[in-house]
Amino acid sequence: MTKLSVNLNAVAQLRNRRNLPWPSVTGIARVVLDAGADGITVHPRPDERHIRRSDVDDLVALLRVEYQGRELNIEGYPSEGFLRLVERARPDQVTFVPDDPGQATSDHGWDIPGNLELLRAITTRMHEADIRVSLFIDAEPDMPAQVAAVGADRFELYTGPYGAGFTAEARAPELARIAAAVEAARRIGHNGAPGSGLGINAGHDLTLDNLPALKQVIPELAEVSIGHAITADALLVGFADAVRRYKAALDV
Repeated sequence: MTKLSVNLNAVAQLRNRRNLPWPSVTGIARVVLDAGADGITVHPRPDERHIRRSDVDDLVALLRVEYQGRELNIEGYPSEGFLRLVERARPDQVTFVPDDPGQATSDHGWDIPGNLELLRAITTRMHEADIRVSLFIDAEPDMPAQVAAVGADRFELYTGPYGAGFTAEARAPELARIAAAVEAARRIGHNGAPGSGLGINAGHDLTLDNLPALKQVIPELAEVSIGHAITADALLVGFADAVRRYKAALDV
């Protein structure tokens, strides 16, 4: 079963437009979790333009007390401040992304050879805190082996180029690239051992329309992290119904 982690950055960004406590990040988290979401994703940036550090603390408390068994995934660039935040929060998963602090959103995966020592060091540090590590990567066949060389537990495929296609024909070349990367992961496994379980996540511009084809190519897909599209759909149908629709789209 593919887990759905709902990214709440857009909810926080809407709240931050005014000096008001609503929409409530934890309030919407309750709605999506009650509707069947398997977890929550947040990406706290240094300028706190959407998710704030206090939101992370509030979500940790919510999940540990009211929703045990649901997961928290914290995304971010591994600055020292971010690493300390993650160590304090102890999420189930940290997803390291190579974002510049000023980027509007993630738009490329790691250059792993160019950052190998950094990524190995922070992966070891997170494992010492018993936190699962995922690396944000482009859909290229050579990337899973590089993730395995770091020692990470999973990778998250950057699906932005796939999501940018608005028809099946336009998406086909990107879906083929994703399939090649996934096949490479199947051959390599974790830490170089074939079949030993390098987990596959995916995220960025995933929608109700393009999820089923992605899932058919990656039946073992462990998790998708979805924020923008599910929030846009929630404006029309509400967050609870949007979550149920995305869960159904993953059930193929």
